[in-house]
Amino acid sequence: MLISPAYAQSGGDAAGIMSFLPLVLIFAVFYFLLIRPQQKKMKQHKETIATLRRNDKIVTGGGIIGKVIKVIDDHEIDVEIAPNTVVRIARSTVADVIAKSAPTGEAARSAPKPANDTGSGASQGGLSGFLAKIRGEK
Repeated sequence: MLISPAYAQSGGDAAGIMSFLPLVLIFAVFYFLLIRPQQKKMKQHKETIATLRRNDKIVTGGGIIGKVIKVIDDHEIDVEIAPNTVVRIARSTVADVIAKSAPTGEAARSAPKPANDTGSGASQGGLSGFLAKIRGEK
């Protein structure tokens, strides 16, 4: 009495689908923990590079810190890395923007004022306002 091969192979479809489940779960974990955050970071970096303007303080890919003197075009900018030392670099080599300059022209007039700007001196809240009152400043 031998078992026929047809009976030994029944139920193989469910086991085949279950063998792919760990691969699907691994891909989902990689997507949400590695791929998606990296795509967001790349998108934010592209926006930062696109909005570079004069007087922004930047760090290049080589670690050089400088100030944007002139935006030439979509691919090049002039950067002052030391007094009277201006170099032309590619925008794509900018690694980070340390300090953004204040908007000028129409953008500055239409920008909303911060809600927590209470002025200076005694009218200012917190510790600095308390100290100003003690010193008798107005």
